[in-house]
Amino acid sequence: MTGPWFPARHSTALPRPASVPWLYGGPRPAPAPAGDRPAAVLFDRDGTLVRDVPYNGDPARVEPMPRARQAVDAVRARGIPVGVVSNQSGVARGLLTRHEVEAVRLRVEHLLGPFDVWAVCPHGPDDGCACRKPAPGLVTAACARLGVAVEDTVVIGDIGADMAAARSAGARGVLVPTPVTLPGEVEAADETAGDLLAAVRLVLASGPGPVRGAALRAGASPGGATGLSTTTGLSGAMGPSETTGPNGTTGPNGTTGPTGTTGPTGTTGPSTTPGPSGTAGFGGTGGRGEAGGSGAAGSGLDRFRPAGGETR
Repeated sequence: MTGPWFPARHSTALPRPASVPWLYGGPRPAPAPAGDRPAAVLFDRDGTLVRDVPYNGDPARVEPMPRARQAVDAVRARGIPVGVVSNQSGVARGLLTRHEVEAVRLRVEHLLGPFDVWAVCPHGPDDGCACRKPAPGLVTAACARLGVAVEDTVVIGDIGADMAAARSAGARGVLVPTPVTLPGEVEAADETAGDLLAAVRLVLASGPGPVRGAALRAGASPGGATGLSTTTGLSGAMGPSETTGPNGTTGPNGTTGPTGTTGPTGTTGPSTTPGPSGTAGFGGTGGRGEAGGSGAAGSGLDRFRPAGGETR
């Protein structure tokens, strides 16, 4: 079958070395270096840009995550290259063909707009490749294709493997938790955001450089009281969140950011604000550099995650 989402089949290609990802798009002229913006933003695919359908090869089942198009468009509007870095071990497992992976890629671009680069790992966890996240190969390959510095690049994803790939490559990582994100992955993340658009606003407001977890947690007292976080308001303005004293009393909220717009308050501890699906969310919590968002993420494992924590 051929059509908008199904590219014409070609003759079988020679097997690729285990360490080589599939690359699509790029290179494109890199914008002039700027200290107040990243050189590129790379997104995980499943669970970040689109809903995670296990080993999906059907373009009709592609569904964008909430506010995903707004988020990617906000990056494009700044002239910043956007890319996708995605593990697709279904190929190695015999559950997907390259043709199907490409069909889903075209559908994602139809829904979310074109991406400047795609780096896809088709290997399994036992193949010994250097590209399968949490290894850094997808991030470094995408940056090389775009001609940008890894250290000026941001990776946004929903699980710990995305953050580990960013960290090992030398890029900045921002975690957007979903119901499959493990609590330990949230705790280990340098930065988190309530949803994809909040993550992008955090990145665009704070520049390209990694903000490491130790600095983000410096405002927390031993008793768990939260200090000043890097909460991003829904207007995109950056301002301090509300603070909580040692006895649990709450200080002033609605602090006005630099642009004069008022961001949402930053509630303390794991939030129980219901997200769009009614699940308990992490979004809007303060003191760990977390960006206020829709609060859609929860800690329950009510979405697909194979045994052993390996996914995609």
